[in-house]
Amino acid sequence: MSVSVIGGPKRESDLKIPGTEVRKIEKDLYEVFIGPQHPGSGHMRIIIRVDGDVIVEADPDMGYVHRTMEKLGEIRQYIKNIPLFERMAIQDACNVTVPYVLALEKILDIEPPQRAKYLRSLLCEINRIAAHLYGFGIFGVFIGHSTMYMWAFADREVMVELAEKLTGARLTHSYPIPGGARRDMPQDFPQAARKAARYMRRRLEEYRKIFLDNPVMKARMEGVGYIPKKLAAELGVVGPVARASGIKYDARYNDPYDAYDEVDFEIPVFEEGDALARAWVKVEEIKQSLRIIEQAVDWLESHTSEAPIHDKFWAKSPPLWKKVFEKEGRVKLLPMMATMKIPPGKAFARGETARGEIVYYVESTGDSIPYRVRIVSPSARNAIVFKYVVPGHRVMDLPTIYGSIDYFPPEADR
Repeated sequence: MSVSVIGGPKRESDLKIPGTEVRKIEKDLYEVFIGPQHPGSGHMRIIIRVDGDVIVEADPDMGYVHRTMEKLGEIRQYIKNIPLFERMAIQDACNVTVPYVLALEKILDIEPPQRAKYLRSLLCEINRIAAHLYGFGIFGVFIGHSTMYMWAFADREVMVELAEKLTGARLTHSYPIPGGARRDMPQDFPQAARKAARYMRRRLEEYRKIFLDNPVMKARMEGVGYIPKKLAAELGVVGPVARASGIKYDARYNDPYDAYDEVDFEIPVFEEGDALARAWVKVEEIKQSLRIIEQAVDWLESHTSEAPIHDKFWAKSPPLWKKVFEKEGRVKLLPMMATMKIPPGKAFARGETARGEIVYYVESTGDSIPYRVRIVSPSARNAIVFKYVVPGHRVMDLPTIYGSIDYFPPEADR
């Protein structure tokens, strides 16, 4: 974190750390403002009150990167909201935008072809692994394990390059569209995906040795940030945070969408509820994502690549792309779907991102822009954990708790 108060200082002068604000609020009790500098707090401020180096109260203060995405979503055309919303979590772009597209498909009453469903699910799992590796890297920095940071960020490139091979973009792919996907799988993609899966399985074993089973790291994580199953349910936390506390809930499993009802995978659940369990959940989820990726490429490879990736809806609508400029071999493409109008209606859709369930409510009045877009993101739901779980821990346990929860401010401050 950006500031640490250790050793139980008793004089206010002992707490004068550059870049922080500390004030005494009662005898032997100090208020410390952690953040919102980045890195460390990740553009979120946590106000803690300490007695010595024991935290007696924690107050998460969000909103430092608020982007007004919901309001912006109501003045942009439907298709233009896809590149907007995926910036909530650019590592996890497809998982963030697929539920929005699902809501639009409900209002339009269209069904994407099976091939498009598999393509979207394939990219979602590639993004999920990349997002988990990103989280591991930040977690490593927070608790002083620089090797974990370097390894995870380097291995993340394997998944980023795989996504680029599929979509043409490293991060913000804008891949799912109402009724399908933007492009098909390249011919050599299955070979690259299987190679990446074999590599990641080997690396996860190395992660176990150097990080999860490392005695020093286990001492930092085991029993820290304990969230009982009952408390997790009452707070409404989602994703790995909930599953590490024994709650078996995953939108892909409980409310399947796209190809998730046709692929075989498991939902890793742990009962310990501490920081170590939350780290293990992510490792096991990466393994399941690798299974889904292999099944998806097997299906796509065994079925003809000439199958449609867009719903027949586009056959009776303006063309998906219109050539408007051609000179000296250069072609400029204009997305005609930007002007599409969606009939009046309301729709609700959910999906499972790397950090948990994301929910969209979309309301249309028949115009080319939404009347209302409401988003409930997983980090916004998980942030409340800090208030209830941090008190009672020492100050240097706070980075461990923060890193294990994998809170992502741009996603919460949507």
